[in-house]
Amino acid sequence: MGLLTLLSDVANILARKRSPKPPIDFGPPLPQGDSGFSSAAPFLLLLGAVLIFFLIVYLNYQAKQRRKAGFIQMAHQLGLTYSAFDAFGLLGYPFSLFQRGDGRGIEHVVYGDWQEIHVIAFDYWYYEEHSDGKTTSRTYYRFDCAIVPVEADCVRLEIGEENFFTKLAGALSFHDQQFESEAFNETFRVRCEDPKFANDLIDARMMQWLLATGVGYGFELVGNRVLVAGPKIDPIALTQLLGVSRGFVQHVPKVVYSLYPS
Repeated sequence: MGLLTLLSDVANILARKRSPKPPIDFGPPLPQGDSGFSSAAPFLLLLGAVLIFFLIVYLNYQAKQRRKAGFIQMAHQLGLTYSAFDAFGLLGYPFSLFQRGDGRGIEHVVYGDWQEIHVIAFDYWYYEEHSDGKTTSRTYYRFDCAIVPVEADCVRLEIGEENFFTKLAGALSFHDQQFESEAFNETFRVRCEDPKFANDLIDARMMQWLLATGVGYGFELVGNRVLVAGPKIDPIALTQLLGVSRGFVQHVPKVVYSLYPS
């Protein structure tokens, strides 16, 4: 009996080893495909667009605040006064640059007496609108400018490189005026209502100074003011713009003051 019992137990063990294990139940099968992601995709795209929009707004705000702080700091260092907006009605001045485009504005105005001359420096921008009948877009043009007084009653005159006048879309309708210096004629374009006034103002000394210092700037004289316009700059470069403006007035020939008194 003991032998038979042992053989029976061995047979049962071998039978259990050959029998397949029962499957493990992991719960209901997972749904096929990516229907969960597909249903959430519009929301995720909208959320991403909103986040990008607010990021752009935030970065633009931060850039404006840094620029404002830079001008405030420069005004303090130079003993000048800062205003975030145009407190002088500068857009009412009869400069052709202020008549460009479909809209325009002035901000970050720094003004006061600097190195024995009264200066007003500022950011200036204008835009042109373009429409295809369905949508409207804008192209912006940005400058940093300074206005300084000149003790003369000046005829309207503009001096600038050809690309400067291209940006201004040809503000004046009369022809470019030529001078004795070929280098000057190749670099600058001069447009004036009175050729004699242009010749009196732009003598050899003025031409030499403009070639050395005035490249990259545009100059416009109307009445007893000079507008100096250049590309948009960092606030730390404000002294360079003011220096060019002051240098222009210093190189106005004395004959201009005697022939065209203010």
